[in-house]
Amino acid sequence: MAINKTSFEKFYRNEHDAKTKERILLVLNVVYNNIIPAQAAKDLHRSRAWASDWLKRYSEEGIDGLKDRTKSGRPTEIPEEISYQIKQELSSSKQGWTTKQVEELIIKKSSGIKYHYTHIYRILRKWGFKQKVPRKVHVNTASKEEKNDFKKRQNRYLWMYSSSSSKKQSSQ
Repeated sequence: MAINKTSFEKFYRNEHDAKTKERILLVLNVVYNNIIPAQAAKDLHRSRAWASDWLKRYSEEGIDGLKDRTKSGRPTEIPEEISYQIKQELSSSKQGWTTKQVEELIIKKSSGIKYHYTHIYRILRKWGFKQKVPRKVHVNTASKEEKNDFKKRQNRYLWMYSSSSSKKQSSQ
């Protein structure tokens, strides 16, 4: 699949991912500007092996070969239907959830699967939920009266004589 130089440059300008853009620049310099691959890699502050790997992938897969492939990672232990039920239950609630409550919900629904609270946070972000955190209240938003009311006051003590202290004085 041969693309002319102008459309390749346009593809370079429209790309948003920096790593992919660097790879496209490598191919642009080597294929269309006839620069030696070792020199193009040196100009990009990369190794010759890096350049040859990406040039090989471009020749095999075309321009789509320059993009990052999706990385699979470890599959989730929660079945798809149960995660759907949990998502529905979480989205129907208006008050928000803590990670502890979500953990208990996952354990209850999915027969005892336990996750660390940081991983539960990651799962919630993956499902499209956001953290519900109260906003900071700045001191400068209060009126002068509210600020003065908040400040410490001098302690005003009411001194009273107790019956024990009056007995001591009367016995002398």
